Amino acid sequence: MEKVLEIKGITKRFGRNVVFNNVNLDLYRGEILAMVGENGAGKSTMMNILSGVYPTGQYEGEFFVNGKKAGFRNEHDAKLAGIEMVHQEISLHLDLSIAENLFMGNLSSRHGVVSWKEVYRSAVPYLERVNLKVDPREEVRNLSSSQQQLLSIAKALACNPKIILLDEPTSALTEADADNLIEIVRKLAAEGISCIYVSHRLEEVFSIADRISVLRDGNLISTRKCADATVDQVIEDMVGRSLGEMYNKQTDIPIGDVVLEARDITVSHPFVLNRNIVENISFSVRRGEILGFSGLVGSGRSETMCAMYGYMKKEGGELLLEGKPISIRRPDEAIAHGIGMVSEDRKRSGIIGPMSIRENISIASLKEISKRAVISNRAERKLAETYYQKLHIRANGIEDNILNLSGGNQQKVVLAKWLAKDIKVLVLDEPTRGVDVSAKIEIYNIIYELARRGVAVIVVSSELNELLGICDRIMVLARGKVWGNLERKDFTQERIMRAATCIEAYGVAGE
Repeated sequence: MEKVLEIKGITKRFGRNVVFNNVNLDLYRGEILAMVGENGAGKSTMMNILSGVYPTGQYEGEFFVNGKKAGFRNEHDAKLAGIEMVHQEISLHLDLSIAENLFMGNLSSRHGVVSWKEVYRSAVPYLERVNLKVDPREEVRNLSSSQQQLLSIAKALACNPKIILLDEPTSALTEADADNLIEIVRKLAAEGISCIYVSHRLEEVFSIADRISVLRDGNLISTRKCADATVDQVIEDMVGRSLGEMYNKQTDIPIGDVVLEARDITVSHPFVLNRNIVENISFSVRRGEILGFSGLVGSGRSETMCAMYGYMKKEGGELLLEGKPISIRRPDEAIAHGIGMVSEDRKRSGIIGPMSIRENISIASLKEISKRAVISNRAERKLAETYYQKLHIRANGIEDNILNLSGGNQQKVVLAKWLAKDIKVLVLDEPTRGVDVSAKIEIYNIIYELARRGVAVIVVSSELNELLGICDRIMVLARGKVWGNLERKDFTQERIMRAATCIEAYGVAGE
């Protein structure tokens, strides 16, 4: 096999902190090498070194591309060497066309004049390679997140790379879109393009990779052929201990009476005039129950939760809390009724960036730690310290800025905010998106603890295995309506997917 990349003794330090320690690694032509590890293990650091973000001189060791020693001063040097990076956070110019984004910095011209007809014509083959059926003249703003991710890959292909670095490329995609992207990556590998694929989704990694390299605390722990590895081995290498069952569903939690009931909830479409994205959805959740919501993008899962919580306006329907009708128009009214929510977009509406861990944990409990509208610093610190320790949040202390934390630790702070408050219902929208395996397990244990306390927990997730693993019951939405209401004894992937694609309804009255 032809070796296209050879990494020798790479070490990266930030001050005294060693984040990448004496790592040796090889990559072969047409190979898909998966790189996995907890948040902070060093995966992104390695990608940044290989893509020229960290230039020569800012790390120790060396690496070779196609047998030649690489000394990148910047990302442009990496591109010239045939290395392209597809970042987790999509970075495109939304108000420019697809073709303009595709050839950004690489537009051909004659005598300084760009032939746009030629640009649009040249864009088509790259879009076809990633199954993106759109007009090259279309503004990127009008594309879905999955289409934008595919455009990011097409943009990398336009530079004719030998190596593509993919950092969590499916983290914001549905299962169907993720499957499409995985198939595209396989085709690229078959064409001889080598890929380093970073992902937290182990099922995805095992379906696509030729080999799997595990990083932990900046050290390369193992590299195995995918065919010879098991999920348990990889997880144990990632966290340094045996984890047993991934979900460890706790079946001894008593389920009580109905806490929250939604009747005929209707929500108008946020972007399409005179159309509803949710129509007449009804459901209930009981004390101690973990109720899952499954469905494809556009099914109305998140919109239902946002309307219930007061983020979005309800066009119809009513909510009953412990049998009594309640009115919720704003999130603060939901909180006053004992309803909390962890939103899908952690950075935008889950955390408060400029604030410390202490302030983010206490933000929902200010009334409880205040006297005559004055916050008790002692009470606030005690509250924050209690849950900082209880949830094993990794930081230098409660005064650390929350933006300095990994995604998994940020999510634990958001959950701590609600653990610290006496709530009756907690809605979790994609609670483990973008976090590593170890953090996922800790988050599942927090969910179980909430249920054991008698909290009614609603979990919205695009990861079907996650819902199957932790929930007592799963509602399936499709086209803004309920197509499934399955008890745990009836759970199967096939049933849920058939309901999500409107093939067959399960457990729904009148079906």
